[in-house]
Amino acid sequence: MHSAQELVSLLDALVSLPTVYHRIRDELDSPDGSVTEVGRLVAADPALTARLLRVVNSALYGYGGQVDTVSRAVQILGLQQVHDLVLAMSVSSVFTGIRPEHMDMNRFWRSSVMCGLAARAIARGSGLPSGERLFVMGLLADLGHLAMYQVVPDLAFEAQSSADHGGEPLHEAERRVIGCDYAEVGATLMDHWKLPHGFAEAIGAQLNPRLGGESSFDAAILNVAAQVVRADRYSEPSEDAAARVEPSVWVQLSMSPGSLGRIREEAELNLAAYVALFFPKLSVQ
Repeated sequence: MHSAQELVSLLDALVSLPTVYHRIRDELDSPDGSVTEVGRLVAADPALTARLLRVVNSALYGYGGQVDTVSRAVQILGLQQVHDLVLAMSVSSVFTGIRPEHMDMNRFWRSSVMCGLAARAIARGSGLPSGERLFVMGLLADLGHLAMYQVVPDLAFEAQSSADHGGEPLHEAERRVIGCDYAEVGATLMDHWKLPHGFAEAIGAQLNPRLGGESSFDAAILNVAAQVVRADRYSEPSEDAAARVEPSVWVQLSMSPGSLGRIREEAELNLAAYVALFFPKLSVQ
């Protein structure tokens, strides 16, 4: 049996976030953090600069090609949103060379983008101002599975097969077969990478949002977003997906089960554009 800490330590030998991300995070956390310094840090990485400007000038952000420097992008977006975008782009790039056994990486990242978009739609529907941060949380929510399939691929595949064919909930099959579930591994990875504490709390509690402490609301958003992804993956009716969500989660979000269909439609509408931005080599099919 394996612990989440063990799996993350083994994965760490293969992937880590780039230094530029950590420097930007340090600047954001510093009481003396400045827009100018964050712009300088991003500009020092040509590949990151190109990707950030491409995202900011996309139709999704509405600046229509008017942003031509990193400093301007940082001024427009603000430090927090630049941090979140750099985090999303860093994760998508560091895992580019990973090809886990038994895992379809195209489908994995497509589902991850779908989860992020669903989380963003739920956040906006709940009146949260931090919709883009929830997009990034959703994008990262399933990284625990990526770690499992990279480090213990046969066990991860056995757990998934058990869930698919035996009706056992996947996280329960993972605990039985591997010793931990994907939410635990994901939270441990967030902590190991020293991401903002709320990421680990929300991702770790996505299966049971009541355990999320101060991040229980974000965890509830991820809980619903995961059902949108599952419905998309298996071509299920939205009503069936909504029925799997605990009533207490809908109450916590001040939303009704009937809203899941709208959330799903919004995520599907933006899926191709976001995949093209963050994973240009992937197909949405």
